[in-house]
Amino acid sequence: MSAEETTDERASILLVDDMEDNLIALEAVLGSLNEPLVRARSGEEAMKALLRQRFAVVLLDIHMPGMDGFETAANIKRLDQTKDVPIIFLTGTDADAGYAFRGYATGAADYLTKPFDPWVLRAKVTVFLDLHRKNQQLERLLAQERTHAARISTRLAALEKQLATEDPPDMPDLRRQVGELQRLVARVAGTRAP
Repeated sequence: MSAEETTDERASILLVDDMEDNLIALEAVLGSLNEPLVRARSGEEAMKALLRQRFAVVLLDIHMPGMDGFETAANIKRLDQTKDVPIIFLTGTDADAGYAFRGYATGAADYLTKPFDPWVLRAKVTVFLDLHRKNQQLERLLAQERTHAARISTRLAALEKQLATEDPPDMPDLRRQVGELQRLVARVAGTRAP
């Protein structure tokens, strides 16, 4: 992680499994990514965690008592706050062949069987971490553009009001204000004003 990244850019990973050994294995594989790993031992715990904070990806076991992985995924995809969080389903090798189809139909981004290859899992999670960071970066850029657009709109409204009330307009002041607006527009567009 680079020095300019803030804690907001940390990409938490939610690990959902009712078996302690599986959670320990996931932490061992993903610990080297240096991102926060949050545990949930049930679908209910996972939903509470998802409502408290943002996650880059959810690793979700299918076989759990109570709310199973499919039901948990359906609940995740049903909520506006969590619907875009990618889910990687994890299941044992004895899983029914229809599980993969059901997992994708529920909204999973990927599906792995246990025991999984640690390198493959880490690579897949890394892709979702990168996508999460890029989405955060786009959100920040959009917010900046909205702020700049609002400033331009406010200044244009003030200039229009001044032009409507002054007769004749103060030309040096008008040129200065138009120049300021040109520079602001150029900054938003990423170019230099003439």
